[in-house]
Amino acid sequence: MMLTHYLILVLFLSGSFAQYDPHFSNQHNVIVQLFEWTWKDIAEECERFLQHHGYGGVQISPPNENLILTNRPWYERYQPVSYALKTRSGNEENFKNMTRRCNNVGVRIYADTVINHMSASDGVGTGGNSANNGYYPSVPYGPGDFHDTCAINNYNDLNNVRNCQLVGLRDLNHQKKHVSDKIVEYMNHLIDLGVAGFRVDAAKHMWPADLKQIMLRIKDLNTEFGFKPHSRPFIYLEVIDTGTEPTKASDYKHIATVMEFKFSKKISNMFNGNDKLTYLSNWGTSWGFLDSNFAVVFVDNHDLQREDNHLHYKDSKRYKMANAFMLAHPYGIAKVMSSFHFNSHGQGPPMDSNENLLSPKINPDNTCGNGYVCEHRWRQIYNMVKFRNIVGDAPLTNWWSNGDQQISFCRGNKGFVAFTQWLDLKAKLQTCLPPGQYCDIISGDLKNNKCTGKTITVKKDGKASISILSSDEDGVIALLKNVKVV
Repeated sequence: MMLTHYLILVLFLSGSFAQYDPHFSNQHNVIVQLFEWTWKDIAEECERFLQHHGYGGVQISPPNENLILTNRPWYERYQPVSYALKTRSGNEENFKNMTRRCNNVGVRIYADTVINHMSASDGVGTGGNSANNGYYPSVPYGPGDFHDTCAINNYNDLNNVRNCQLVGLRDLNHQKKHVSDKIVEYMNHLIDLGVAGFRVDAAKHMWPADLKQIMLRIKDLNTEFGFKPHSRPFIYLEVIDTGTEPTKASDYKHIATVMEFKFSKKISNMFNGNDKLTYLSNWGTSWGFLDSNFAVVFVDNHDLQREDNHLHYKDSKRYKMANAFMLAHPYGIAKVMSSFHFNSHGQGPPMDSNENLLSPKINPDNTCGNGYVCEHRWRQIYNMVKFRNIVGDAPLTNWWSNGDQQISFCRGNKGFVAFTQWLDLKAKLQTCLPPGQYCDIISGDLKNNKCTGKTITVKKDGKASISILSSDEDGVIALLKNVKVV
């Protein structure tokens, strides 16, 4: 009897811990948020670019039917009308084609799931279904499936935060069995169609106990798409905790991984020049972050990039440095942003005269056009994804700083990075690499055994003369053991 209980406990623990595994394929790492892309374009991007540059997975926009809003702002995707897979990104057939093609080339799909609420107002959805005075007949939900009407206006009151309406969005009551059944049914359908996991939007506004019960009922991943038997979906929860409210990210880590917003705020502040890079020497849990295996980390996302003073693509030099640091450092499961250009907070994605999403145009230099930024295609970012793949779990060693805005460190004997925030960096630094000539993967690539960027010579003692001028395009240099000229 004791042995039986022990085996049940082991199985339960192994299943729960598996929800922290993103199921990356070999030599693939890092999630990219392809914000407001179509399923067809994502499938093509998996095949033509992501698989070849070591990306591990894609966070897609919410796949369920959403309310159609005037001028088609990006946030309409976060106003559900039903759980039917009918959006401007595509239908169910397009969706399954995407998951099949991406999984076939080792790139996972994580669906952004909006299960805290439904739409804020009435109207028609992208699939033709309706929302009317609290009734969502295509789910179906009715007024009795929601919390009482009240606005979230006191973030120091957990009942207000979790039982009231976020910016007027009708707040689902997850203690209603019918509600939780419909959510589980929706998420399980996405698993049937080949997703590897989920981002859970607005998890902060759901009671942890209710959320846990829903997550426990989600089925294992579908082996038809190459997942091992009994693999649990990877789940990461949007819990915005910057350390000033009673809601804590740590309250949710027993359920799944959590998006570490303190990381984002601190790294943005740091590379905006508001603090000294030398302070990054103990970056991680010492800064009040979650343990590394519980944290999904990112410089920005679709919300943060629209906040005042938060670092994003428009300040490209600093932004690339912040992403390079995130990808070079071993802390957390990293996620990078891929945006469309915007000039106002609510501006929606590129669309044609019929309000259909436009496809990114791939330029000859591998960047994007047609209104898309495609940060994931910037050399300084995709080569640091490669860096993260190559160094793996090698320890961070040989930290150096000038006591101010210049730092460097090694990842074992596999990689080296150096940064300068302000002044010219000219120093002889320990790279931990074997002697030879290395190609700086930030400023260039190794092509036909020639470096298109800076070449760095490492001496027999592992040291190299590192030069980064304040006038250089990039404030960072990165070297990899296997990217040698000679």
